[in-house]
Amino acid sequence: VQLQASGGGLVQAGGSLRLSCAASGRTRHINAIGWYRQVPANQRELVATVTSDGVTNYADSTKGRFTISRDHAKNTVYLQMNSLKPEDTAVYYCYAKVVFGPVEAVKESEYWGQGTEVTVSS
Repeated sequence: VQLQASGGGLVQAGGSLRLSCAASGRTRHINAIGWYRQVPANQRELVATVTSDGVTNYADSTKGRFTISRDHAKNTVYLQMNSLKPEDTAVYYCYAKVVFGPVEAVKESEYWGQGTEVTVSS
């Protein structure tokens, strides 16, 4: 699976951005896809994910402000970010979990796209 992220940029606090992540390759095996973010010296943290069944998972810090959605026909996942805060400044990474193989020998793999920078000025 290859992941191509886009949509980062500079925005003022209170503004909005939309990130996109286009998946290619063995996309039919994608079990969950979404976004993590990282600031220097910190660990990568969850932003939001959505499963193949449409179940979403958000970090507490993004609930109510960010919305993740998935276009299966385009193999693309979007992250609409509203009411952005300076603390949302980070490099955002697209992430996918792939599950494949027979039931008796299921295997999981994780894939990461290149990061896209989001900077929120105060």
